[in-house]
Amino acid sequence: MTNKPGFFKRLKALSLPQKQLFAVALCQRMLPNYELFSEVCEFGQPMVLSTALELLWQSQYDKKTKYNVDVHLQRIEENTPDPADFEAYGVYPAMDAAVAISTLMSAISAKMEDDIINISKLSSSTVANYIEAISDESLMDEALDDFVFAHPVMQEEKELQDMLLDIIEANPDINPELVKGLRKDIIEAGVSNIGISMQ
Repeated sequence: MTNKPGFFKRLKALSLPQKQLFAVALCQRMLPNYELFSEVCEFGQPMVLSTALELLWQSQYDKKTKYNVDVHLQRIEENTPDPADFEAYGVYPAMDAAVAISTLMSAISAKMEDDIINISKLSSSTVANYIEAISDESLMDEALDDFVFAHPVMQEEKELQDMLLDIIEANPDINPELVKGLRKDIIEAGVSNIGISMQ
């Protein structure tokens, strides 16, 4: 969804640690979607997702961080909602958040760079699906694409990913200050990629 010339070329050019940091930051931004859904629909344990994220953040700057990937993936899977079980639209962004975190965790452990990069697309597609869900249903394909791309929530997603890429590109050496600072900024902003706030 991010049409800036060379966005994905730039993303692919990052080092593996930089790609990981970029993806972890996007996952953090998707977490409130799950938290709100969990609260409203009384499903799942947000703590399972936030604990996994906490470990992912920590492992970005502390290489001694050890955790059992399979155990966390199993827990996330048990807490991933199935859209067939819910009528609320919120199940989709909640599911995307869980899928993003588990995908990232297994991708980092297997050093699958493409899967790490795909977190960017997953975050954007959560936004696109949300905009389609709230749009006027009479819009045809091309008009719908234009509507989605021009929507303020998508523009915000695009700007955030661009800004994140700029920051990470400018910092080839991942240090604790950078990682902790990014995490703090995203948590304090308190808004998800589809504009949900848990504050």
